[in-house]
Amino acid sequence: MNVYDFDCTIFYPDSSVCFILYCLAHYPRSVLPGVPMSLVCGLRYGLKRVDTRRLKEQLFSFLSRLPDVEQIVDDFWEKNRHRLQKWYLEQKRDGDLIISASPEFLLSPIAKELRASLIATPMDRYTGRIYGKNCHGVEKVRRFRLAFPDATVESFYSDSLSDAPMAELAHKAFLIDREEIRPWPKT
Repeated sequence: MNVYDFDCTIFYPDSSVCFILYCLAHYPRSVLPGVPMSLVCGLRYGLKRVDTRRLKEQLFSFLSRLPDVEQIVDDFWEKNRHRLQKWYLEQKRDGDLIISASPEFLLSPIAKELRASLIATPMDRYTGRIYGKNCHGVEKVRRFRLAFPDATVESFYSDSLSDAPMAELAHKAFLIDREEIRPWPKT
């Protein structure tokens, strides 16, 4: 099985940021009311007073004010599909696994289109509330083993060294910098 991080790996840049900006541009009345609290939460995150989960929930709190989340997500992918990296599209195989800290509701349509399995952060598409843990670092390994207890990871691809726990599971691991693919650094 080949396993891929999503943001800044097979999609550039970050899908959550792109989605929030897309919604801000197309649905400003839904997004703008939450901006002041998101800025405060971002500052508190920078000061290590709130965790990533709380920050994400605040950033996505505008979802409750959107008219049709499913349609908006589909429209987002229609406009942003071109951000999928060429190197991935050339080597992808049915049955690839995408494992990401981005919200599951956001990545589900594109994962389905790519014929890839998906493990991502479980977020309510209507409220922005996260159920469970943010799918990052060692949580990716825990969730991977829950879903695929006996699977072997042939190759793992990520843009971030924070994915070292997943890289350690793979026979081969690669660090991605846009279109540049390098072997995972030895530790």
